[in-house]
Amino acid sequence: MPGPADEVRGSGPGPADVTGAAETEYRPLLFSIAYGMTGSVGDSEDIVQDAFLGLTRARQAGTTIADLKAYLTTAVTRQGINYLRSARVRRETYVGDWLPEPVVVPVGGPGPAEHAELADSLSMAFLVLLESLTPVERAVFMLREVFGYGYPDVAEITGKTEVNCRQIFARARQRIAAEGQAGHRAPDAARRAEGEELARRFFEAAAGGDMDALLGMLAPDVVVHGDGGGKAQVAGRQVAGRQPVMRHLVSLFRRAGVLGVSLRLAWVNGQPGAVAYDAAGRVVNVLALDVADGMVQAILGVVNPDKLGHLGPVSDLARLPRKTGDG
Repeated sequence: MPGPADEVRGSGPGPADVTGAAETEYRPLLFSIAYGMTGSVGDSEDIVQDAFLGLTRARQAGTTIADLKAYLTTAVTRQGINYLRSARVRRETYVGDWLPEPVVVPVGGPGPAEHAELADSLSMAFLVLLESLTPVERAVFMLREVFGYGYPDVAEITGKTEVNCRQIFARARQRIAAEGQAGHRAPDAARRAEGEELARRFFEAAAGGDMDALLGMLAPDVVVHGDGGGKAQVAGRQVAGRQPVMRHLVSLFRRAGVLGVSLRLAWVNGQPGAVAYDAAGRVVNVLALDVADGMVQAILGVVNPDKLGHLGPVSDLARLPRKTGDG
């Protein structure tokens, strides 16, 4: 009867073959879970890759893994919990608004395969809400609410009891509801088309200085969130309300026009938005629109250069001047 060594050496699929097949099938889901935990594209890719390396090592050691999906999901989720525990201090000292690294899919074009499932799951506004949860609460809530895992599976993945997971989920849901629930489900085809058209009209109005058109698309309590991380220029204080936001946008787009900045429509974490480029084609900013009931509820802009590098070369236009003595 063949043993684990025989399986590795030839008669059946070896560890590399099994890992390759699992990678093709499960990478989109695993990336989505890692990203939902971390809010970082680069760190999520590292976590997923570590999970696949762990799978290869386990099979090389002769470990029998009955359920590859469960094994990989558990590895990614627990790494995400550890990541958040170590990142909590950094988040507490972050300069200004914290927003996740944007995941961008161009309008009318396919995005990276590993991002396909993410675009149907987690908006930037929803990820900001998840910041109010502890690492374990975030894992339980996301696995159950976003990815539809049953409580027995959530318990197995997180290493908690099923009863405890139910309590954790209820507590997390109450906290999220208190913060203001943001949509995180993928819009259907009709709503995607509507969101795309709204974004097109919105950015055209902002670029053209059409104040009346902008006011008609902004919710009464609309707010602007800008993430510069202390490294790029954002509004010095929160901008909220139709009139202040409208004036802020017109001023921002007027200055962008003078600097030769152009916009390309995109889907940002499953929400309508755009990527801004300078005259040399380098990324300046990523804007996402949080849309509900046909109105823009929030505008989320990421200009922190550390969060844009995965999209290509980053422009210096928005960077703050470096202090003397900076390395």
